[in-house]
Amino acid sequence: MVVATLALQLALPHEVELSPWWLLPSLSLLLIVALLLINPGRMSRFSHVERVVSLAVVAVVSFANGGSAVRLVLGIAHGSFGGHAVQVLVSGGIVYWTNIVVFSLWYWEFDRGGPARRADGQAQYADLQFPQMDSPELTHDDWEPRYLDYLYLAFTNATAFSPTDVMPLRIWAKMTMMLQAAISLLVAVMVVAWAVGALQH
Repeated sequence: MVVATLALQLALPHEVELSPWWLLPSLSLLLIVALLLINPGRMSRFSHVERVVSLAVVAVVSFANGGSAVRLVLGIAHGSFGGHAVQVLVSGGIVYWTNIVVFSLWYWEFDRGGPARRADGQAQYADLQFPQMDSPELTHDDWEPRYLDYLYLAFTNATAFSPTDVMPLRIWAKMTMMLQAAISLLVAVMVVAWAVGALQH
């Protein structure tokens, strides 16, 4: 998922991509390779090195997408794209989707101390309340959220601009969801406003 999302960054036009274009994707790829070398299988126990590398990957992808989002918004505001409708729509879609993936990774990494601590059962209190936790009769006794659960959370938060079925319980979760919704709303409003203006001409 992360590799595919990073590959999408290479499709961004030069008005949106960060310079040099190859630096952040290359750094992210190196970090992912390092993560696979540290733990080539499933996460079964907590490792400080593994966690630092995982967070570094998410931080680099976050920085890349944040920079692209800023350049996209400024480009639209300043009229840098001219009449290139396809560029704006494709760039908006890539930034919007990458924003979803980035925040799903933050939720995945910080909910109850991360995937390794969740697997070990070390976390006592939930940061994010999934429906299966509130109604345990709906699933098996040892149910734990997987990455796709966090991806779904990030997607619904980005499209509804508010929590849907997963409730944030901790301050960090509330602030992170608020930030994600704000970025998604800004990108969506700017791209839609640009599209409406372009159609009127």
